[in-house]
Amino acid sequence: MKLCPYLNFNGNCQAAFRFYEEHLGGKISFMMTYAEAPAPQNVRPEWGSAILHARMTIGDTDLMASDIPPEQQEPMRSCYLNLGVSNAREAERIFSVLEKGGQVIMPMQETFWASRFGILRDQFGVLWMVGADQPMQQ
Repeated sequence: MKLCPYLNFNGNCQAAFRFYEEHLGGKISFMMTYAEAPAPQNVRPEWGSAILHARMTIGDTDLMASDIPPEQQEPMRSCYLNLGVSNAREAERIFSVLEKGGQVIMPMQETFWASRFGILRDQFGVLWMVGADQPMQQ
């Protein structure tokens, strides 16, 4: 059994996945537009270039997504993608990339559980927690 987060975007799924591929070291393994679907005649013309289904791997996790009609899409709330990295420098780099055009919720900082940890909503509306764990001091 494997749990794979599935995100819904408002027409910017391809841009988000290309961004994550470039900046998070992800690898897109599948991306299909609505126009490429087996029955494209059932697709509204303005949705032809929207993403019907996409899949990528970031680290050991698969992330899936699609574009959905704006009237169905709502901003993410109460659910975060938690990205744990091996060191503080990488946490700072990733946070800096993801915060551009987004909104910082908790600035990157040291906490009792991590050498660096921060929370943000990226430019695509996805909520992220980025951290570099550290052992707790006894």
